[in-house]
Amino acid sequence: MAASAGAAVSVIETQELTKRYRGGRPAVDRLSLTVPEGAVFGFLGPNGSGKTTTIRMLMGLIDPTGGTARVLGHPMPRAARTVLPQVGALIEGPALYGFLSGRDNLLRFDAADPTADPRTRRARVARALDRVGLTPAAAKKAKAYSLGMKQRLGLAAALLQPRRLLVLDEPTNGLDPQGMREIRTLVRELASDGTTVFLSSHLLDEIEQVCTHAAVMAQGRLLTQGPVAELAAGARGRLTVTTPDPADARHVLKEHGITVLAAEGERVTAEPPPPETDLADLTAALVAAGVRVRGFGVERASLEDAFVALTGEGFDVAG
Repeated sequence: MAASAGAAVSVIETQELTKRYRGGRPAVDRLSLTVPEGAVFGFLGPNGSGKTTTIRMLMGLIDPTGGTARVLGHPMPRAARTVLPQVGALIEGPALYGFLSGRDNLLRFDAADPTADPRTRRARVARALDRVGLTPAAAKKAKAYSLGMKQRLGLAAALLQPRRLLVLDEPTNGLDPQGMREIRTLVRELASDGTTVFLSSHLLDEIEQVCTHAAVMAQGRLLTQGPVAELAAGARGRLTVTTPDPADARHVLKEHGITVLAAEGERVTAEPPPPETDLADLTAALVAAGVRVRGFGVERASLEDAFVALTGEGFDVAG
């Protein structure tokens, strides 16, 4: 179906998508998801939330129990032969031939692509290795690669051909901080070139840094989706007081009906005060009680704040 003039184009769109395994609750329950063209879309959720099951249905690896999924405008899994050549994917870690070198693994992957021109195969492989920083290790056997190097090689395989859509499941798993920065930079470059990136990650900070849009799943259901800035803005920030008198500060905040979340060293963190509270009056109350205030303010809400508010889960939500 052609998009009307001026309408946003959806690269991924699901309606009531459901996957139910025999004898259990749905792994994915009536998911209606929209991924706009050109987005870097973060897919978040705690263990068992249905993220990987959703990705496997989108890629045609498993059939849904109900609902529909469209990828690049085509129904999946029915149109897999049309869709998948336009999609690069790294799902649940790369499947590699350990006895082959990194370069030879990519040559095998490229040879399996019926759309790949064999005359330019080595040039494509060299370019993909360079993009993920593996050129120096190209001749090393894959079984000798670290987990991070294997992730890079899997990403290189997904980048052998120009792709309209790149689907990445935990792409920075096993990478050191420098490698994570390089992958984030690569994702931004791909997006600027027009590739839509669908990124599953348990690193909320990573999603906030690199993604333009995000969705949050819990127990198989979609809790929210939209631009990252709007999701964070919808959460409440935190009040912080820096003082050498944390016990007194806690007492004053509680007297004003403010819930104290934590006190570590000289930093007291609390729920934000009610909207009608005058922050100047609150500061004056702290000072009047003898609290030596070295810092005071309401921090902007982060994506982590929004995630915790929605799911009740802590920061580590791998799965």
